Amino acid sequence: MQDETPAPLRTIRSFVRRNGRITHSQQRALDELWSRFGIDFAPGPVRPAGWFGREAPCTLEVGFGNGEHLLARAIAEPARDFIGIEVHRSGVGHLLNGAAQANLANLRVICHDAVEVLRAQLAPGSIDELQLLFPDPWPKARHHKRRIVHPPFVELVARVLRPGGELHMATDWAPYAEHMREVLATNAGFTLCSTPAESTELREPTRFERRGLRLGHAITDLRYRRTG
Repeated sequence: MQDETPAPLRTIRSFVRRNGRITHSQQRALDELWSRFGIDFAPGPVRPAGWFGREAPCTLEVGFGNGEHLLARAIAEPARDFIGIEVHRSGVGHLLNGAAQANLANLRVICHDAVEVLRAQLAPGSIDELQLLFPDPWPKARHHKRRIVHPPFVELVARVLRPGGELHMATDWAPYAEHMREVLATNAGFTLCSTPAESTELREPTRFERRGLRLGHAITDLRYRRTG
């Protein structure tokens, strides 16, 4: 597995790499399953069909955490392909174990900065649906610059989504939901929509969503369609 690859650096990142504990099972998954499910970062542009060996609708989840939601969807929707991006190795290892247990052929994982993947690795118009579920809200005002949802990020999402493709965001932090709306309103390439995604949405609760619900936070789901 390729953990660190030279790439153009951003001055501000939306995440902090944590050198937290990784279990033996997760490390073994990284060592033994990466060649089966993992995709090393490398400048493209690449279309997902090249990774899956078929043409199929493709969903990309940015920052999948432990991968509960992504795994559930991949199991339930074998006719659709799924790509997950996550920088934290423990979460990647957790998802790799689940993918192997389910013997999935429609799931691939990238352990790298999603901004660099969107900018340099994926081909334009190659993704049908992009999900950003419960990203770090960086609630303190001095940290707002770290939020991933900013105009440059939305431009990258517009680049990889096909016309008619959907951007699905969810958060349990009301001020961040308002921030998302404000940012998307400035981009003419997206229109707010209330129709469900083309795929069957399971909406498996993520760890961060469950935490927000325990704290009494309201969940906001926002869907936008990429205009032609």
